[in-house]
Amino acid sequence: MTDRPRDLRDPRTPPRLLTIAGSDSGGGAGLQADLKVFAAHGAYGMSAVTAVTVQNTVGVSAVHPVPPEIVAAQIDAVLDDLGADAIKIGMLGEAPVVRAVARCLRARVPAVPVVLDPVLLAKGGAPLLADAAVEVLREELLPLATVVTPNLPELARLTGLPVATEAERRRAAGELARRGPAVLVKGGHGEGEEVVDLLLVDGTWHRFAHPRLAVRSTHGTGCTLAAALAARLAAGEALPAAAAGAIEYVAGAIAAAYPLGEGVGPVDPLYRLNGKEKG
Repeated sequence: MTDRPRDLRDPRTPPRLLTIAGSDSGGGAGLQADLKVFAAHGAYGMSAVTAVTVQNTVGVSAVHPVPPEIVAAQIDAVLDDLGADAIKIGMLGEAPVVRAVARCLRARVPAVPVVLDPVLLAKGGAPLLADAAVEVLREELLPLATVVTPNLPELARLTGLPVATEAERRRAAGELARRGPAVLVKGGHGEGEEVVDLLLVDGTWHRFAHPRLAVRSTHGTGCTLAAALAARLAAGEALPAAAAGAIEYVAGAIAAAYPLGEGVGPVDPLYRLNGKEKG
């Protein structure tokens, strides 16, 4: 079961985190990024692969979906034996996979946090969720999530509402929240010298602002944030504190990124372990 308790009497037993996501052959996003983030937070990471992507820092050139029954079997295999203290959901690709994941979670009535990163597009603009799957995600998966973490284009696509201003983003987030989850709107796609992230939890707003970093290496920021949020929720943090900590962690990962590849390079989720943390 998803809520099988870990043996807290044994200090060697870390929080258990399951990522349900696509594979990024370039290693900067997807389940590869998630597992790095989990490790950086002292957690034990597990994965259910939803798709294999052919990509690097320049872009995505091919996507091979995993059959939905195999996605479900991976989830069941992990949860039946190892359990999970939090679940992070990323790229799902196609409607049958979205339905399969929703069925798995619904059947188990998970008593653990579920962080849904609604991955619609790759950093370079390649579609990562089929048009037919958007409504399925909205109707079947959103109500099962503890928190959903859309960026601005995703928020606009999921709600059909404008998101140019902070007031518009709050209105759109409110529409998503009507389906059940808390909503963390990522402001990285906005403009201006500050990045403003907005969290709506049980009708209460939390606003996080930090300086925008002028860097090229931003690949994997969304995955990194959602995975860090899941790790902090698994460790028992309340959602507002977990969101604040995850946002700070991602800002550090962006600042510590090193140049890789010819395109949009990855952030460095292991920067704290590598002694790169500033201050």
